[in-house]
Amino acid sequence: MASSSVEATINSNMRIEANKIITLTYTLRENGPKGRVLEQMDAIYPFKFYYGNQQLLPAFESQLEGLEEGAAFEFTLSPEEAYGPLRADLKIDVPRTVFTEEELLSQGQFVALTDDQGDTHNGKVLSWTEDQVQVDFNHEMAGKTLFFKGAVLNIREANEEEKIRKNYIEAGGVHRQ
Repeated sequence: MASSSVEATINSNMRIEANKIITLTYTLRENGPKGRVLEQMDAIYPFKFYYGNQQLLPAFESQLEGLEEGAAFEFTLSPEEAYGPLRADLKIDVPRTVFTEEELLSQGQFVALTDDQGDTHNGKVLSWTEDQVQVDFNHEMAGKTLFFKGAVLNIREANEEEKIRKNYIEAGGVHRQ
């Protein structure tokens, strides 16, 4: 009897795999365990997501795959595994006339601009002249080595609605990416 009880306990341990809803805590640091904190998700505001929907960095998901509830993790992603290297060609001069609101012209201000095809791109204002505004369209974490340290708080089966949407849905029906 004792062995089947132990076996049942082992079999009930869920692992991170496709179509599961995962709840994590983590601290994200730049360049290693002593680097500047870039993001923190704690037990009060954990990171909840649908695993396997290809919305997260593939290297992030692959580091988590197979972990059990309660497991601790730490890993590093190179810029190439994360958001890519900084690209000079993504620092673009935009005509100042595009900026109808002058308060958007402050160094470091994040802006969303729409291109000729109707696609929106997020960028950061670097500088400006009377005629041009230089905007950096690199992802904010491009060029950074990312160090994650955290724990798996919960793993559960996705419900039918979540499987259809391939997203985590908050209690009350609000879905999150």
